[in-house]
Parts: sequence; C-alpha cells; structure tokens
Amino acid sequence: MAKTRVAVLYGGKADEHSISCISGATFTRALDPEKFEPVLIGITKQGEWIVDGEDPLGWNLAQGLPEVKRVPGSRDVVLNVGEGADGFYARNADGSLESLGHIDVMLPALHGPFGEDGTIQGLFEMMGVPYVGCGVLASAACMDKHYTKVLLRAAGIPVAPGITLDTRHYNADDHFAGDGEHFVDLVNEAGLQYPLFVKPSRAGSSFGVTKVESVDDAAALAAAVYEASLHDWRVLVEQGIDAREIECAVVRIKPTDAARAALPGEIVLDRRNEGDDQFYDFDSKYMDAQASHTEIPAKIGDDAIARVREIAVRAFDAVDGMGLSRVDTFVTADGEVLVNEINTLPGCTSISLFPKAWEAMGVPFTQVVTDLIEGVLA
Repeated sequence: MAKTRVAVLYGGKADEHSISCISGATFTRALDPEKFEPVLIGITKQGEWIVDGEDPLGWNLAQGLPEVKRVPGSRDVVLNVGEGADGFYARNADGSLESLGHIDVMLPALHGPFGEDGTIQGLFEMMGVPYVGCGVLASAACMDKHYTKVLLRAAGIPVAPGITLDTRHYNADDHFAGDGEHFVDLVNEAGLQYPLFVKPSRAGSSFGVTKVESVDDAAALAAAVYEASLHDWRVLVEQGIDAREIECAVVRIKPTDAARAALPGEIVLDRRNEGDDQFYDFDSKYMDAQASHTEIPAKIGDDAIARVREIAVRAFDAVDGMGLSRVDTFVTADGEVLVNEINTLPGCTSISLFPKAWEAMGVPFTQVVTDLIEGVLA
C-alpha cells in the first residue's frame, strides 16, 4: 500500500521561526513510518520555501535556536496553484522544474503570522490541498487576541479585562512618551487594576510582552506599548489576573466529531519560589530549563479540572476550531475560569504541553498526529 505523503512546513517569517523549526522536527518524528512519507519544506526568515535544506531531525533547543537556511544543494520550491496537490515543484540548478510528487496532506508546523493566522490556510484552500489544523476563520481570529476576545465574549466565555490600542494613531517618533498620560487615562477609565500586561495582539511566544506594575506610571506604560507596537500596531493592555495559568489541549479529528480536551496542565514558574517576580516569557518557555516546569494534570482539584476542560471545548467551538489547539486559561482562587488565548498551532517542542498532555492521557503523540492526518483525509 502506498504511503500517505505529508508535506511538513516549518520555519517562516514570524518571530517564532526557531520554535516552528523545533515543532516541525517534533511532528516529523511523530509520523508513523509505516503509514506516512514526509516531504520536508523549510521556509526561511525571508519567506523563501526550500527543500533539501538542513535536516530538522538534528535540531533541538538544548543546542540553541535553529534557523532554516540554504545549504549546498538546497532548491527553491515553486507552486503551481492551478495544479493543486500536484503543483509542488523544486527548481534545479539549471532552472528546470522537478515535481515533488503528489502531496496528500499539508502539515503546517508554523507559528505566528504567515502560518498560524489563516494566510497559508487560505493558500491551501485555494489549491484544494487538505491540511491539518484550524481553518481560515479560526486561525485568523485566534491569531488576533483582540478578536479572540470578541468571539469569546459573544459566546459568554469570560476573558481578562482589558483595552485595545491602535498605535498607528500615536507618535512613535518619541516611543509614545508624549502619549503616556493618555494611555494611563484610558486604563483608569476602563477600571483596570495593576499590574498590567501589555502585549501585541498578533504575536506569540510572549514576544513583545511587558509587565507594568507601577500605578499611573506614564513612562513605563508608554515604553511597554512601544515595545508591543514593534510586533503589531494593535496592542492590548490587560489587567493582570491573580490566578494560576492552566493550559488545555483540544482536538477535533473530523468535522463531525465533538471536540475533546486532554487533562489540563500547569506551567509552574520555579523562580517565583525564590522571590523572583517572574512571568512566563520567551526565556522561561524555551531557553532556561530551570525557569519552569509543567505539571499534568494540574493540581487544582477535580472540579476545577472539569471546568477547564469544559470551557476549553466551548472556546474551541466558539471560534470554529478544527484539528488541534491549546486553550490557555486563568483559574482564580475561587474557581473562576477565564480564557487567556487560543493557540491554533500550539508549540510542540520537547517541553511543550500539547504533546505531553495527550501522553498523560495514555495517547502517544504519534497516535495523535496519525489521527489528525487521517481525520483530514477521511
């Protein structure tokens, strides 16, 4: 029996390029060799699609942040959209095009803009090529934290209080220093309590996120908004929630299936025990093995676990989720569950919660990936 040919896409133009490289390697390792034949396509930071690049199976975070780069023998990928699943070619050194063969399904291991935001999903839709993961609407809406909140609020799902700023209307020449008092006024008008978290609306892996603790500190708030604006002109200012950060993996294998939630896990920031005022930033997530660890299931009690799973599924349904996602929540001391964000292509590194959560349920990640691919083709 012929194997299913799976094109794994990784890298990309987003800030999360290196994390996507690791996720691509994780997905590739999880492909059952008896069923699937991988076609590895790397996307450089400049947006060039290549094959025959560095083998992603040799990458791991312990050796630093990998990057898709050309190596001797690398070839550009050329798409003929009208040929659909047969429209993938590699350009040889002499300029001739060589077919990469029929692609049965795309597996976009891409995070952030140009991969997790509905753009590449739209390309696949235009080509008529099946793909793993959320569709155009869910991908676009969940990439933008502002619109995620709009959809969740409409579905009656609680989210953290906050405001949204369009930084195109402010003066970036002085890093918004002259707008700081205005930002403070907007925060006070909204009744937001400190500390505040200022973040780009469309970014991930905590890029551009700043914690502002000083009440009515116009300079600090302006600097935080400017930092976020370097990643996106739409910036969220959210009230910090005194709660535990609980993450829940969710899948829907086929469109007619009900969504299923794994056991939720908790990211434990170990340095808080040392008095460090730490939040879950990029280094805590990926670069510092001593900064945090994951506990699955989260130690929040059976009732709270059930509530997190139920709200995670409701949130996934509210955005028309498909395939896989990770729903990040806050669980307060009195048991209230608020949704922080929905990641439609969750990180799948060696320390990421999504694969670990299913393994804690007794489902190997290889089986999860097999189910996702076969669900797309069913």
